[in-house]
Amino acid sequence: MKAIVQDRYGSADVLEFGDIETPVPGDREVLVRVHAASVNARDWHLMRGDPYLARLTLGVRRPKARIPGTDFAGRVEAVGARVTRFRPGDEVFGEAPGAFAEFLCASEDVVERRPANLSYEQAAAIPLAGTTALMGLRDAGRVRQGQKVLINGASGGVGTFAVQIAKAFGADVTGVCSTRNADLVRSLGADRVVDYTREDFAGGAERYDLLFDLVGNRSLAECRRVLTPTGTLVLSGGGVFEGGSLVGPMALLLKGQLMSGFVRHRLLVLSASPGAEKLAALRELVEAGGVTPAIDRTYPLAEAAEAIRYVEIEHARAKVVVSSPPPSAP
Repeated sequence: MKAIVQDRYGSADVLEFGDIETPVPGDREVLVRVHAASVNARDWHLMRGDPYLARLTLGVRRPKARIPGTDFAGRVEAVGARVTRFRPGDEVFGEAPGAFAEFLCASEDVVERRPANLSYEQAAAIPLAGTTALMGLRDAGRVRQGQKVLINGASGGVGTFAVQIAKAFGADVTGVCSTRNADLVRSLGADRVVDYTREDFAGGAERYDLLFDLVGNRSLAECRRVLTPTGTLVLSGGGVFEGGSLVGPMALLLKGQLMSGFVRHRLLVLSASPGAEKLAALRELVEAGGVTPAIDRTYPLAEAAEAIRYVEIEHARAKVVVSSPPPSAP
């Protein structure tokens, strides 16, 4: 099969498009023919091995996972002996390593049926970003009807889902983004937009029940300043590449964990994890019309390296998708 392969850390030039052996599903796995995948900040962090501290889990000298990508949508080609939820021919989406390839194997526990009203490309945009937004708002943020929610990074992959999910839960939503993305954020349902090139959200008089920070570009003090006395701060910033660092955006997250027990506000560091229950909840929101994936650009699988470069360097808005070529024989 064709796949994007990485055997060392570096720029997008380390990603090679070539042939690799098609995987065989284990007892509780499904083999999926990948029709589309999407790019996340995680992909360029893995590509760079950045921050360096993360290499303790990613692989010290080279990445443990040779095929990047985690978000996918496609058709089940084969199932393991103990799989009960799927059968060949099912159209699915999910989150598992190795998505930038024609085929991948995934545990049935991280796979769900594709939303009936979405294309493969739209469905592939959901898993990591949608799950992060759902967990940040529903599970960590405990968002409720009528609450005021501020989303810093509202035009990004996670942010575009967060705006819609918060509205679906009945919140009053303010999104922070740049001038060029203001119309997009409004179109997703935001009640107000703060253009950070013209206005500092941390210096305003407005107070929020929940701040969902997806950028990591403000201090904890600045974030807490905009909260109500009983407000919640959820941190999930991805950062940008600035030549390599020891801890990168993890610094703010570590500070948040250390301070969480010493401040009056609820201060939470989000650790999103894949799972069929979350995908099912997202599918229900999509099929009910509450959430529609926003896609910036689509690249063919052979140009996945350029797709990752675009997300890393150009500050892509919404989601960037990789569409697979016609299938090779498994």
